[in-house]
Amino acid sequence: MPVLPPSRPRTPLLDRVLVPSDMRNLSAEQLRQLADELRAETVEVVSTTGGHLGASLGVVELTVALHAIFDTPNDRLIWDVGHQAYPHKILTGRRDRMRTLRQGGGLSGFTRRAESEYDPFGAAHSSTSISAGLGMAVARDLLGAQGGGGVPLPGGGAAPDRSSQAVIAVIGDGAMSAGMAYEAMNNAGAMRSRLIVVLNDNDMSIARPVGAMSAYLSRLIS
Repeated sequence: MPVLPPSRPRTPLLDRVLVPSDMRNLSAEQLRQLADELRAETVEVVSTTGGHLGASLGVVELTVALHAIFDTPNDRLIWDVGHQAYPHKILTGRRDRMRTLRQGGGLSGFTRRAESEYDPFGAAHSSTSISAGLGMAVARDLLGAQGGGGVPLPGGGAAPDRSSQAVIAVIGDGAMSAGMAYEAMNNAGAMRSRLIVVLNDNDMSIARPVGAMSAYLSRLIS
C-alpha cells in the first residue's frame, strides 16, 4: 500500500500569526498554545525537508517569548549558528516557504540577511553572535551620540530613530566554549554598550558537550 504523507497539525493560533507583531496582544495562555503549535509545525516541516530538528525544538518557547517581548525587526535578534532558527523563520513571514528549506532556490538552513529583515546577521558557524551584536550595539550608540536618530536620507525621508533599539544575541552552551565568544564578552564588558546575551543551555552541542565550561554550567544549574 502507498505510504500517505502525515496530516498537517491543527494550528489555529499559528495560522493567525503572519509576523511577530501579531503575537503581541496574545495572553500568556495563548502564547503557550502558540508554542505548542509552533513545535508541531517545526516537526512536520523537518520531517519533510530534513534539517536541524533538535536545535530548533530546544528554542521554541524562547523564540515565542523573544518575539512577543521585543519589537523585532527594529530590535535586532541574532541567532548564533542559525541551526535553531527554524521556529524564528516560521514566525517571521516565511512559514509558507518552509518546505523549501535547504532546497535549491529555497530557504537557507541558517539565518540569511537577504531572506528577511528579521535576519540582521547571517551565521553558518558558531560563536559569532555576541561579536555581531556588540558591533550593532556600538553602531547604534555612535549614531545616537552623533544625533543619528531620524537623520535625513538621500532622496528624502529619514532613517528610523534606533536610539532605543535592543540588540539580543542568543547563544548555546556549546558555542559559548569557543574563543570568539569570550573575546566578544571581554569587549562588551569593557565598552558597556547595552547588549542582551541569552545563554540557551540545553546541555547539547553537535554532540554532547565536554570540557570545563559545560561541567561548570551543569553544576550552576543543579
